[in-house]
Amino acid sequence: MTISPFDHPFLSGLLGDEEVSSCFSVEADIAAMLAFETALAAAEAEEGLIDSDAAAAIATALDTFEPHVNGLRAGTARDGVVVPELVRQLRAAVGEPHASRVHFGATSQDVIDTSLAIRLRDAIDIIDARLAAVVDQLMRLEARDGAVETMAHTRMQAAIPVPAARKIASWREPLERHRERLAAVRGGVCVLHFGGAAGTLEKVGDAAPAITQRLAETLGLRAPPRARHSERDGIVAFASWLSLVTGSLGKMGQDVALLAQSEVGEVKLSSGGGSSAMPHKVNPVDAETLVALARFNATLVAGMHHAMVHENERSGAAWTLEWLTLPQMVVATASALRKAEALAMSMAFRETGARG
Repeated sequence: MTISPFDHPFLSGLLGDEEVSSCFSVEADIAAMLAFETALAAAEAEEGLIDSDAAAAIATALDTFEPHVNGLRAGTARDGVVVPELVRQLRAAVGEPHASRVHFGATSQDVIDTSLAIRLRDAIDIIDARLAAVVDQLMRLEARDGAVETMAHTRMQAAIPVPAARKIASWREPLERHRERLAAVRGGVCVLHFGGAAGTLEKVGDAAPAITQRLAETLGLRAPPRARHSERDGIVAFASWLSLVTGSLGKMGQDVALLAQSEVGEVKLSSGGGSSAMPHKVNPVDAETLVALARFNATLVAGMHHAMVHENERSGAAWTLEWLTLPQMVVATASALRKAEALAMSMAFRETGARG
């Protein structure tokens, strides 16, 4: 049974995004966690903390490792996180005498949060490319239709005629500003999480800085001075950014839906949704979906702010809330950007003789 509309058998056709959803698949998550464990063993061997034979055995075993997913499910139900059972399976795959070197010095949150950082890096690249595509399409729309006269509305009442370029700019320029903000947001997300039991890396001792740097370089992440297990400002800033993006796209969708009304007719859509009762209708489905996804993310971002409140060095409750919330926001944003590009491609402004 599927309960998420993003991977529902038919609702996903409206709301889903397979490319970005794949970043949150079990396959992607396990691959990223295995990458962490392999890179950790290699870094620790390079610093003399474990034998090179152990690192080689770990790399070989993890390269062909196939998890017992039902076991991971049962272990997560028992432990609240997947890593204890995953490490048990990994150690069994590596075998003696090197099994104890698997996951040495790390904790469950190191593995889970670093896996998320790796996968969000990929998702951010996709989202950034889509943002650029929407901006480009709006620029083309403005170049073609920008001089068309339309009616400005303030507080839902006709105001004065303005060129379509004024409306299009109000959709495009916020997206350009979001792209400018993304570098800073990315920097708070694509970081290594490696702190051990309570963030002090007590098991690796003086080798901690060197291992951390090697690990970060191998995984393509940034190494902060210390682990950020209970410091969620970076991930919440990303969630807020996602809501800003979908909010701007929602404003565009709302405008287009109003402009395309039969009684207004300042925008013509080349494609739209049909009606089971009224075959003549061309419903502005993409525009409406942008509004819905904007409101969806605006609702969920409050949950991410609640998830900032970790008690002491680690919170099970706040962490779990983050798992429930963030993936949906990422997929919603990716879906909205895809819809926005299609909407911009399908619309044309029309002269209607707008007068104040």
